[in-house]
Amino acid sequence: MTGQNSATASERIAVATPPGTPALGGTLQAALGVTAFSLTFPATAWGLEGFGPWSLVAVRGVLAALVAGACLLATGTRPPDRRHWRGLAVVATGVVIGFPLLTTLALQTSTTAHAAVVVGLLPLTTALFSALRTGHRPSRAFWAAALVGAGAVAAFTVRQSGGALTAADLCLFAALLVCAAGYTEGGRLARALPGWQVIGWALVLCLPLSVPAAALALSQEPVRLTAHSVTGLLWVAAGSQFLGLVVWYRGMAAIGVPRASQLQLAQPLLTLVWSVLLLGEHLTAAAPLTAAAVLVCIAVTQRARG
Repeated sequence: MTGQNSATASERIAVATPPGTPALGGTLQAALGVTAFSLTFPATAWGLEGFGPWSLVAVRGVLAALVAGACLLATGTRPPDRRHWRGLAVVATGVVIGFPLLTTLALQTSTTAHAAVVVGLLPLTTALFSALRTGHRPSRAFWAAALVGAGAVAAFTVRQSGGALTAADLCLFAALLVCAAGYTEGGRLARALPGWQVIGWALVLCLPLSVPAAALALSQEPVRLTAHSVTGLLWVAAGSQFLGLVVWYRGMAAIGVPRASQLQLAQPLLTLVWSVLLLGEHLTAAAPLTAAAVLVCIAVTQRARG
């Protein structure tokens, strides 16, 4: 009986963390996640054209949970061990509830471009949470490059906002904290569970809250179905909330939370491009300079060793 249990445990580990996963593959998966995330703010802006903020967040959570639940049922996936549920609750609180809600509230008064550069501080925040949570200490070169990249993003933010913090900025900074905690815990869990199961179970865990919240919000807020609002809702539910996080957590498990988080330095710049192409927002002259500084920082952090 003991031998059988050991074999089962070994098989689970082999499925959860494929041996020999190349660092390049992990980097590519994390990069795909960043690309999906870069579309989140423009898609949210589209969604807000037809949904109230509370409706958009709640319905997106329900739809994403249904997609995740269907995948879990179709693959016959068993619930995770009891020891993983506390970590999944952290992921659910930070990534499924906190970040979508706080950023959606911010985007009612903030442009997607401004929100994107504020959230550009997420890589450094995630690296800090990871160091505290795991005890890992990246190299000085890693921290120097991360701080320079974060400083470039912060300077860009101050330039955009005229040096004054708004209520939207406070929501965005709070979103940074809860999302960094969720990313760090999700990256840790993705070493024991497949990445898609980490976010899948976190979404399902939120269903008892998201379903009644969606029903209440839809009864209180007006709904206007348009091509933009429906497309935005579907993307933030399926693309940002589930599929993007699947490849993101797999990437973090392969190359580590601190290194993967630095790829997100490119996210605000990608979002700026989408905001121009999809929303018609104006791109400031400082964007190319910030892009160059951020790309250099990404290159340095990816080469740095802890």
